[in-house]
Amino acid sequence: PMTETSEFVGRVQAIEKVDLIARVTAYLEEIHFTEGTEVQKGDLLYVLEQGPFEADVAAKQAAVAQIQALLRNATITLNRAQALLNTPAGQRSAVDDAQAQQSSQAAQLLSAQAQLRASQISLAYTEIRAPISGRISRTNVTVGNVVSPSSGVLATIYSQDPIYVLFPVSVRTALELRRRYAGQGPLEAIKVKLRLEDGTMYGATGQLDYVDPSVATNTDTLMLRARIANPLPPGRKPTDRGDRLLVDGEFVTVILQGAEPVMALGIPRSAILTDQQGNYVYVVDAEKHAQQRRVKLGQSTPGTAVILSGLHEGEQVIVDGLQRVRPGAAVNPGPPPSAAAKPPGAPSAKN
Repeated sequence: PMTETSEFVGRVQAIEKVDLIARVTAYLEEIHFTEGTEVQKGDLLYVLEQGPFEADVAAKQAAVAQIQALLRNATITLNRAQALLNTPAGQRSAVDDAQAQQSSQAAQLLSAQAQLRASQISLAYTEIRAPISGRISRTNVTVGNVVSPSSGVLATIYSQDPIYVLFPVSVRTALELRRRYAGQGPLEAIKVKLRLEDGTMYGATGQLDYVDPSVATNTDTLMLRARIANPLPPGRKPTDRGDRLLVDGEFVTVILQGAEPVMALGIPRSAILTDQQGNYVYVVDAEKHAQQRRVKLGQSTPGTAVILSGLHEGEQVIVDGLQRVRPGAAVNPGPPPSAAAKPPGAPSAKN
């Protein structure tokens, strides 16, 4: 049984990335986070000068109260005119004027309430809170500066766990993967492992969750995306800096593995020899003579070579003492030292 693998160069990408930008123009008064640490959704990050906005809200509240008083008076006047309409003192024109005045005051109240709501929203913008959980970058603006929507990005938050890994795959490779796992579902049947820049294997296993619907015309590749966990190491807290192994923008080696092993004809890697014509092995025939046999290799491991063609199950292959072997030479084969050292009853490879 062999687990088929394929390797690609990928780049880590945060699932969510948010640039923090001021929504109003004001002085920056307070910063409430430590650069490079993780923040939680809703945490207060920046506080802008609030005095002018609070004064504006108070003025709009006073305007609303004034128009409410005028509306109440207009309503009383309308009710009085309607009550007098059926008496000799009543006039239809007076009712119409009172009704128009009452409707006008009601409309002005709606406008004043809308202006009050806009001022309250502007006041709320003086507190900039984290819209997502993740690691925050350094701040680009310090306390005392005037910020505005045109000031640019104040800081950026990158989500941490889980995280994406994107990698391009040639169309030919994508077709091979689709055929290989057609019966299992190409996405569900593939496990994703990562090898970091220092050569160590990343502990978590990911899952493919997206394939681009179009081919990049300049490279003839499809972009695939995997989702993988990026937890904090044991004993670490989000307030600690730089503790997660995967960081947005990092290069990694993506290793695709089949979920289920496949059966393949395999021999020890030490039996494989190579010359200008390709790979070959020495096989012991029925007369105990060494015969050179050309082989085609499949996907192999450091210890086992998978044979696609050139050998059949049960044939004897020379794995040790190859420097003394010549085509057609008589040999007296025996188990290799590693097989001879195994306890009785243990399975062992042929010569």
